[in-house]
Amino acid sequence: MTDDYLARIGNLIRDARKHRGWTQTQLADVLGTSQSAVNRIEKGHQNLTLEMLARIGEALDSEIVSLGGGPVHLRVIGGRELSGSIDVKSSKNAGVALLCASLLNKGRTTLRKVARIEEVNRLLEVLNSIGVKTTWLNDAGDLEIVPPEHLDLSAMDAEAARRTRSIIMFLGPLLHREDTFQLPYAGGCDLGTRTVEPHMAALRPFGLDIKATGGEYHAMVNRAIAPAKPIVLTERGDTVTENAIMAAARYDGVTVIRNASSNYMVQDLCFYLDLLGVKIDGVGSTTLTVHGKAEIDVDVDYAPSEDPIEAMSLLTAAIVTGSEITIRRAPVEFLEIELALLEEMGLDYSRSEEYLAENGRTRLVDLTTRPSTLHAPIDKIHPMPFPGLNIDNLPFFAVIAASATGQTLIHDWVYENRAIYLTDLNKLGGRVKLLDPHRVMVEGPTHWSGAEIMCPPALRPAVVTLIAMMAAKGTSVLRSVYVINRGYEDLATRLNSLGAQIETFRDI
Repeated sequence: MTDDYLARIGNLIRDARKHRGWTQTQLADVLGTSQSAVNRIEKGHQNLTLEMLARIGEALDSEIVSLGGGPVHLRVIGGRELSGSIDVKSSKNAGVALLCASLLNKGRTTLRKVARIEEVNRLLEVLNSIGVKTTWLNDAGDLEIVPPEHLDLSAMDAEAARRTRSIIMFLGPLLHREDTFQLPYAGGCDLGTRTVEPHMAALRPFGLDIKATGGEYHAMVNRAIAPAKPIVLTERGDTVTENAIMAAARYDGVTVIRNASSNYMVQDLCFYLDLLGVKIDGVGSTTLTVHGKAEIDVDVDYAPSEDPIEAMSLLTAAIVTGSEITIRRAPVEFLEIELALLEEMGLDYSRSEEYLAENGRTRLVDLTTRPSTLHAPIDKIHPMPFPGLNIDNLPFFAVIAASATGQTLIHDWVYENRAIYLTDLNKLGGRVKLLDPHRVMVEGPTHWSGAEIMCPPALRPAVVTLIAMMAAKGTSVLRSVYVINRGYEDLATRLNSLGAQIETFRDI
């Protein structure tokens, strides 16, 4: 948009706001932004995406500034080399866990640099609906959370809850606040008890019992039941471990959790709980000993660490486009296996000395990539629980392998049917063969070419498709990208800052 257009749109927004009788602060609260940001928009000093214009139009109930509803798409002009440097944003998965964990605390929680993504927005809608006051403090993404004396669970925004899988992590905190409660099925996935069973196994020792009927989980808590022995998780899942930790945090006693995930978001949760006075031994290992507190009432300030999956996304974009960029603030301890594998494949890069994240615990580095000629790895690529290759980073190796010489077997043994979405790379010129629901054979190198593709419904394969489009000659269109916005903040804009050419648009 030109400065002239921005000024004219800003005037329309200002007039529509005043017609509604709102202050800039009131509009900012509805949009989840700051008064200063609204002021810049109205003065024509702020670039606007069509998505933001649509949100403003909806908030002001004004057709003048609304450019139409419907899904958001991306138009990609590919074949462009990237350059420059970029900071990794805070962890999406840590952020949503900490929002859930704030329900353990009767005091004020301030979280620093929270990722402004759709998953976070949905959780904030749920929290606000049950009486929790949440306030964005500034443009940096600092977020203040103040719980009420009593939660109004009957007023829960069920539509927002069903659009986030993270709602399942309300179980651990709520079982200490309510004797009975209901939660909508998580993630819009009507799978009943099977969806929640690993969580139930972790939470039954605290007296939680759940019946799944009528599109809801009906929870009942028996206060006479308490952990009598170590809790052994049959599945070393991240959210399952987090639920068990949050249940143990408010249990007035010591809980031992075995086969716990030691992944990045679990560690951030433990560091936050430490500030609340909940001592946890064994952080970073698979055995956690939680010294719980029956009451937690602390005003606390915490900065979740940076997101290793976003760091891998940016690293992949650099590799596939043959670019030299610097990725700052990458959490190296959660990328070490990935980096070692990329070195084996021939990646030329350098890294800075390590330094600490704002939480004072997580180790960060700056990574600088250089154009490299890659070859297929000797063995198959498969994920493992931390400290192995992260399951969420596995799909990125499909597009990396497609850019390397030789055949690469990728084995996604964790998720049912996620591997099938990687075959969308074939529409862009890739050679990806689906061997079974969990395995694909990728042959490279690939001469990428533009295409129009419906966005895969899985987050990481969706971003993999976008990255391939950045490498493809010509123009590509990725349709209905809500799933990307669920997990990444302003990804297209940030890639554009490195030299990509990605345009957000709607069908008007």
